[in-house]
Amino acid sequence: MFTGIIEEKGRIKSIGVGRNSSRLTIEGDKIFDQIQIGDSVAVNGVCLTVCTLSGKTFEADVMGETISRSSLGGLKPGSCVNLERAMAANGRFGGHIVSGHIDGTGRIVSLTPDEIATWVKISAPPSLMRYIVEKGSIAIDGISLTVAKVEPDSFQVSLIPHTGSETTLLDKRPGDIVNLENDIIGKYIEKLMGLEHRKEKNKSSITMDFLAKNGF
Repeated sequence: MFTGIIEEKGRIKSIGVGRNSSRLTIEGDKIFDQIQIGDSVAVNGVCLTVCTLSGKTFEADVMGETISRSSLGGLKPGSCVNLERAMAANGRFGGHIVSGHIDGTGRIVSLTPDEIATWVKISAPPSLMRYIVEKGSIAIDGISLTVAKVEPDSFQVSLIPHTGSETTLLDKRPGDIVNLENDIIGKYIEKLMGLEHRKEKNKSSITMDFLAKNGF
């Protein structure tokens, strides 16, 4: 589990491409303080497993399913990526619950300066917009952010200078693709409410009172 508080910006050193998969070699600095083979690292919000480790470089495999659902397939050697280690049990919970399992991608519509802040507008498909609510949480390329405005097919967040400088989001341009992970709480609530609705709908109309009135 992650919190969406990015620890540092890393860099793609190389990419090994298979028929339907890839292996990323990623360089960094801060996250290598306490990292081991088998650990989970969120790379632009995608939970990946450290397969090999050498100095301040690690390798991670990316399967076809992950490539198809995220923006990782568009990375190139030299690309900057947001990095976050899995949350320690005794760590501070500074962002929100982020699983590292991407729901889909959005597209940068605009970046608009507003004094110290920058407004970022992102378009997203209906399957993702249904879970995006004003003042709710969303992870954009792994960054925990608060939704400030919602429109039918897009939403906006506002970045303070610290978040802008410590992450890759303000390096994007209109048209760029970003990974989106909806707030997991909303998805669980929808699932549970759907199950309850089906239970009520499928509940039999035959009751003990009905049986007694009909001679049973």
